[in-house]
Amino acid sequence: MPLQRRLPKRGFTNIFKKSYDLVNLRSLAELKVDGALTPQVLKEQGLIRDLKAVKVLGDGELTGAVEIHAHKFSQSALQKIEKSGGKAVVL
Repeated sequence: MPLQRRLPKRGFTNIFKKSYDLVNLRSLAELKVDGALTPQVLKEQGLIRDLKAVKVLGDGELTGAVEIHAHKFSQSALQKIEKSGGKAVVL
């Protein structure tokens, strides 16, 4: 049997990998919250599990101007937030 088949398969685990809790604009548009949408508010509403890293994705549309605080935004989410008159704040 060849050597590469006899040796165990070992992979690489990046210990510096950052995982994000993902939130779509569709679910943010359904929220009825006054003021800014912060990670604390999203956790209270049950949209995210952890406050460490939140990323907003651009799936869906916003109807009104909303200020959203998150750690990262996709390009389409930034465009849609600014188009609706809102503000995206990077933490």
